[in-house]
Amino acid sequence: MICEEAYQYQQLHDHMMMMDLSPSPLSSTISPSSSPMSPSNNTDSNEEERLEDVNLSGMSLQSLPNPSLNLGIICKLDLSNNHIEKIPESLTARLLNLVALDIHSNQIKALPNSIGCLSKLKILNVSGNFLVYLPKTIQNCRSLEELNANFNELVRLPDSIGLELTNLRKLCVNSNKLISLPTSITYLTSLRVLDARLNCLMILPDDLENLINLEILNVSQNFQYLTALPSSIGLLMNLLELDISYNKITVLPESIGCMRRLRKLSAEGNPIVSPPIEVVEQSLQAVREYLSQKMNGRLVNTSPKKKSWGFRKLVKYGTFNGRSRAWTREEREGLIMPEYRPIDILASNRFPGISPRSIFSPRTYFSR
Repeated sequence: MICEEAYQYQQLHDHMMMMDLSPSPLSSTISPSSSPMSPSNNTDSNEEERLEDVNLSGMSLQSLPNPSLNLGIICKLDLSNNHIEKIPESLTARLLNLVALDIHSNQIKALPNSIGCLSKLKILNVSGNFLVYLPKTIQNCRSLEELNANFNELVRLPDSIGLELTNLRKLCVNSNKLISLPTSITYLTSLRVLDARLNCLMILPDDLENLINLEILNVSQNFQYLTALPSSIGLLMNLLELDISYNKITVLPESIGCMRRLRKLSAEGNPIVSPPIEVVEQSLQAVREYLSQKMNGRLVNTSPKKKSWGFRKLVKYGTFNGRSRAWTREEREGLIMPEYRPIDILASNRFPGISPRSIFSPRTYFSR
């Protein structure tokens, strides 16, 4: 174990040391008379530090050794595809210039509270772990634009997640155990993509119309849990793709008829009764027209005419009378109604004691 930790430390140290820490050519322009402790010199010194990407993906790391160099120069850190179980609080607290953090496909059960110190973080990928919740401090990552938390065990999101992450453009929380989405999510006015499929969602928040920039909404495969959509879903005027497939939705909100920019609607796998299934199977335009007319109270039958499999009239062909005769034109063209008595006449008062059930009874009448 000691050897393994030493190896991991050496690997991390080697990767860190590969970063270019050479002084910038700008340093030669600094006047020798400038005081090394003057404010202008400190500013130049900060500009000279070059931010670096560190890639430690797929190195079978079980933990992160304490590096001896300044973590403040790292802007992108990739720790994905390892066996890491915990991110130290002290590590994230020192990644002050971090813009992208990728820790997907590890064995992490909780994120450190100090993740809220990453005020410059724009991309966070924590998918493929064992997270049950996200720390409330994540709302302090106000520069966050993309949050990927797919394939975890999340049962809820922070209640106030939408109040502070006003720059969030993409939120992916599919393949978790979410029962609902917090109401504050409707404050994410910059959101473009919301992927919440493969959860246990029972309800969607009202006031979805506040997501004025949302273009893709996927709440498919919540199966028996999601039974209805809020009427506000039709007020997402910039929505391009809506996937509600494989739920228990029976009625599409009439407001969907107002979604003129919608170009893709996936609704298969639902027991939809309104609009009728034959309308849903036609096209998105047919669905929009149906719902729009229903909303305006001037619904007409837009379903296609079903093919009739009956005959106009049946002809009594004398098949069982043992005689053949010439057919008239009307009989040949099948325009004459038959004169056969229906079988239920056997159950009438004229034939007491005889019923269709006795005729088709499985008894053996020849047993006597």
